[in-house]
Amino acid sequence: MSTMIGAAGIPLQRLFAAVTGGGGDAAHLARDQLVLWSIRLPRIAVAIGVGTLLAMAGAIMQGMFRNPLADPSLVGVSSGAGFASAATIVVGDRLLAGTAGQMPFELLPAAAFFGALAATVALHRIATHDGRTSIAIFLLGGLAIAALANAGIGLLVFVADDRQLRDITFWLLGSLAGATWPKAWALLPFVVASIVVIPRIARGLDLLVLGEAEAFHAGISVQRLKIIAIVLVSAATGAAVAVSGVIGFVGIVVPHLIRLLIGPAHRILLPASMLLGAALMLCADTAARILAAPAEVPIGIITAAIGAPFFLALLLRQRSVATL
Repeated sequence: MSTMIGAAGIPLQRLFAAVTGGGGDAAHLARDQLVLWSIRLPRIAVAIGVGTLLAMAGAIMQGMFRNPLADPSLVGVSSGAGFASAATIVVGDRLLAGTAGQMPFELLPAAAFFGALAATVALHRIATHDGRTSIAIFLLGGLAIAALANAGIGLLVFVADDRQLRDITFWLLGSLAGATWPKAWALLPFVVASIVVIPRIARGLDLLVLGEAEAFHAGISVQRLKIIAIVLVSAATGAAVAVSGVIGFVGIVVPHLIRLLIGPAHRILLPASMLLGAALMLCADTAARILAAPAEVPIGIITAAIGAPFFLALLLRQRSVATL
């Protein structure tokens, strides 16, 4: 459906011809192939990659912090990545001003990774004391980190020129409008690395729910597990933010839906979250393309409209449990 729907639609009877390059209506073939291979399919690939990484990052954060409210966008990790990306845009342009050089795209994922890593490490140090993580400090620390990052982004908006301002606005609202094949290929190593790593940390995350001491006595190297989880979350969030901007609530909605459907075991929860995250992001992007066609709604608005009511319901549920 996503390949067919959009401002330049491709009916089902012409889709097969556009894919294979033969048959069908010759009058529309060139146009359909251009839309499909140069615009639609790269965007679908980026949507799948971003949804996969954000949902997985949310599931890992919730397991690592033993906190159902953890989400990269909610606790400042995405904001840290967005600030680093915005700083790279502004500073990189200033450094290259007056030269014929162009800032390499690879700098953005690298900058977003280090920004997400710094935010995740800071959050872990703030919220954890003597092996215990305080939910209240976790949320308040995440809000403080997000506020600092957003203040930095605001300063960059103030000093940016018109072109830089458009790019920074892209990060703030989240969009897949600039999806290309190079960006899709840039996400692939992070997705593959996640698929390789998550089976090796699933058991540790299951035991970590019981407490760090219990996990240690069960034979888990807790410190090593935390390092792997923090690096994986930072890399996944940084890569996603670098190509799509800050997209919220995917990391909190998807893992909870999976837990309701199949339970909390991370060996199933993590890959299932990746699949559902990809599907949710693809549906949200398709909706973003058709709700105001031929204009386009930023995908961050769509995910916030879905995720915010879910998050409020989760808060009310947590309050009800806390009062029992």
